[in-house]
Amino acid sequence: QVQLVESGGGLVQAGGSLRLSCAASGRTFSTYSMGWFRQAPGKEREFVAAIRGPGGFTNYADSVKGRFTISRDNAKNLVYLQMNSLNPEDTAVYYCAADPRGLAYREISSYDYWGQGTQVTVSS
Repeated sequence: QVQLVESGGGLVQAGGSLRLSCAASGRTFSTYSMGWFRQAPGKEREFVAAIRGPGGFTNYADSVKGRFTISRDNAKNLVYLQMNSLNPEDTAVYYCAADPRGLAYREISSYDYWGQGTQVTVSS
């Protein structure tokens, strides 16, 4: 069982930056792929970014490529999402997810464990 806890959300003006963190429990964290997803009001949950454990291969949604960066610290069981050049369309609840198969896919069904989410609000 893996438990995930997100932090770092908040209110920011358009053009600003935020860094989200996700703390994971479990001794096999380094072998899991980790993903970030988001869900805006009235919309379906969507893929944002993912990173594999070994090797650190990353995968990004087109809408955030070049603005967001996913990274991880396996020694601390942490995964981060650095978000720059934020715009109001980035407003959503952001979720951290873990994939024990290590595939870093974009599909929600690939991830077995989810955090409770952290709210990100970007004002115009």
